[in-house]
Amino acid sequence: MNKIQLIEYLKNQGLSEGIIKAFEKVDRKNFVPEEYHFEAYEDYPISIGHGATTSQPYTIAFMLEKLELKPNSKQKVLEIGSGSGYVLALISEITKGKVYGVEIIKELAKRSKETLKKLNFEDIAVINKSGFKGLHECAPYDRILVSAACPNLETAKKLSNQLKEEGIIVASVRHSIFQIKKHKRKITKIEEFPGFAFVPLVEEDKI
Repeated sequence: MNKIQLIEYLKNQGLSEGIIKAFEKVDRKNFVPEEYHFEAYEDYPISIGHGATTSQPYTIAFMLEKLELKPNSKQKVLEIGSGSGYVLALISEITKGKVYGVEIIKELAKRSKETLKKLNFEDIAVINKSGFKGLHECAPYDRILVSAACPNLETAKKLSNQLKEEGIIVASVRHSIFQIKKHKRKITKIEEFPGFAFVPLVEEDKI
C-alpha cells in the first residue's frame, strides 16, 4: 500500500475523524529504519531494531480510538513502550497537549527524541527508563497507553493511581487490548478486545 491507500483503509474501519487526520499528517515512514521505507504504509508491524517493532497502523488506530482522545483538548497523555515515537506524534497531533513517552531501550529512546525534534514536536518528552510502574513524577495523566504487553491485567490496573478523575487506560495484556476507565478514584469499567499481538513490557532488572 501507499499512504493514500493506507488512509483509505483506515477510513473504511470506521475510525474517528481526529485519528484519520493525525495519520494523514504524521508520516509513518519517518519512524521506521530506512531499509523498511518501502513497507512504511503496509498494515503490519515493522522492525525498529533491538527486538522491538512499530505496531501495525490499524492496531495503533484502534488503541487510540479506545483512549477516547479529544482533538485540541490539551490532554496530558503517557505512552509506555514508546519505541520509535510514532504513536507519541499521533497523540500529540490529535490532542495538542503534553505527551510523555517511556522507553526502556536506550537506543530507541535516543533515536525517537531526535526524530521528534526534527519534526518539530515540541510538547513530547521521551524518558529512557522502564515503564513497568508508569511515570509517577509527571502524573496525573488524562490518558495512559501501554503499547507493550503487560504480563497480566493487574499490572495495567495499578497504573490507575496515575490517572486523573475520569481518566482512561488502554493497555495491551498478552493477546488482548483492555480499556480501563476510572471514576471517583475507582476503576468502574474494564472492557477486553482480544486478537492482538505485542512485544512484552520489560522491567529494568530484566535487561
